[in-house]
Amino acid sequence: MLLPDLSSLSDLQPLADDMRKLRYTLHCCPELAFEEVQTAEIVASRLQEYGYTVATGIAGTGVVGTLRLGSSERRIGIRADMDALPIDERNTFGHKSLHPGRMHACGHDGHTAMLLGAARHLAQRGRFDGTVHLIFQPAEERGFDSGAKRMVEQGLFTRFPCDAVFAMHNHPGAPAGTFMFRKGHFMAAGDRVFVKIIGKGGHAARPHLANDPIVAAGSIVMALQTIVSRNVDPMQSAVVTIGKIAGGSAPNVIPGEVELSLSVRSFDADVRRMLKERITALVHAQADSYGLRAVVDYVEGYPVVTNTDAETELAIEVAKELVGKARVTEQMAPLMGSEDFAYMLQACPGTFLRIGNGPTDGGNTLHSATYDFNDENLVVGSAFWARLVERYLPVA
Repeated sequence: MLLPDLSSLSDLQPLADDMRKLRYTLHCCPELAFEEVQTAEIVASRLQEYGYTVATGIAGTGVVGTLRLGSSERRIGIRADMDALPIDERNTFGHKSLHPGRMHACGHDGHTAMLLGAARHLAQRGRFDGTVHLIFQPAEERGFDSGAKRMVEQGLFTRFPCDAVFAMHNHPGAPAGTFMFRKGHFMAAGDRVFVKIIGKGGHAARPHLANDPIVAAGSIVMALQTIVSRNVDPMQSAVVTIGKIAGGSAPNVIPGEVELSLSVRSFDADVRRMLKERITALVHAQADSYGLRAVVDYVEGYPVVTNTDAETELAIEVAKELVGKARVTEQMAPLMGSEDFAYMLQACPGTFLRIGNGPTDGGNTLHSATYDFNDENLVVGSAFWARLVERYLPVA
């Protein structure tokens, strides 16, 4: 069966230079969670220039551009994240961050540029029948109380109803321009735990007169390693990582407090509940055994990213049409990272996909100080979004 006239890579190629210049502008001026004022202004200005109806100020700095053509009642949403990370960039190229302590170390500059490229093409081409909502979201990197969560809570899908919603993230380590999908659970729920062990400080030469929280913290760190290995079904997946220990100021001083920070990942709701119960109970029990007191602040973060079958199948078909079957992974392994697009998928059917960002040589990995989005993806990513819209909202 011959496919109708759909957007292709060659159709988007004339926009490549503009998308690259836009990405460089965004990369030079990174903004942190809920501070994306300049980025939102650029996005809104571009959308208005292309003929979209634009709503701003959603969840603070979020922007939604809407374009309706024809008479169909079908509606599609596509999301791009806009925020940067609190990292000092170590790259030396011309478009490096101009702001110390802030950089686009996760490729959100590329995500935004790709979606704006698709927005321009869709408006110029005008070959769809229905409504497109382009969602530019703040604060994906926040880890809690995120941009997606706030947008949904503030009525995103009431104000801008969608029958399906989609999002894309770059994936270092896979060849640029390749696509990766997964039906069902794709990315893990991510929780954070902040533990304070409170003891009694004193002189290092007189430990019997103190109550050492460092010793207790060491015991807690080791005990936490047993939770996954001895409480989680081996057929399930979970991670408990202690990413930070802070305590003490000098080798001859026993501190009064030690702080631990944990990252906890899981896919199953029962496993997630059990991890919270066991971590909390184990920390208190270990602290008690040393005569110390523990304070546990358990912050539940992003839920599991769960893709719906029909929307994922359509996105897979679009990718195959665009780049060929050999460059598409239909059911990649689940990822233990977390993503706040999960909140949108809880409210609306849809799928979250990955696009390869090329080799990780030289530390070009997500959240590293030498990361950069691969410009080869600008055209292919924009073409994917345009083609997806035209397949989801076909002209009769």
